[in-house]
Amino acid sequence: QAQLVESGGGLVQAGGSLRLSCFYSDNFSPYAMGWFRQAPGKEREFVASIKWDTNYADSVKGRFTISRDNAKNTLYLQMDSLKPEDTAVYYCAVSTGSFYLTQSDQYDWWGQGTQVTVSS
Repeated sequence: QAQLVESGGGLVQAGGSLRLSCFYSDNFSPYAMGWFRQAPGKEREFVASIKWDTNYADSVKGRFTISRDNAKNTLYLQMDSLKPEDTAVYYCAVSTGSFYLTQSDQYDWWGQGTQVTVSS
């Protein structure tokens, strides 16, 4: 059964840190994975992806780090130096593609999302 479950969201002050986790089922281990976010009234946007290498949106580069541990079936997003504009629902997703996976329509499976709120 395909499964993606995010956790780790919450409320944090600007400048603080959070680490998001996404547990995934075994069948997703060979595939690329990514994080997206969606703020109220805005389109879902790419945050980061990982397969053989990592890729980041310019808005989070240098502040966020994506990683995965296939032994634990867990994808992570370490978020440092958080800003109020990072406030959004964050989603993990799985793609059968390989390169430049920055568009939501390149991803086939999605988690339910976890809320991140950064106060000023």
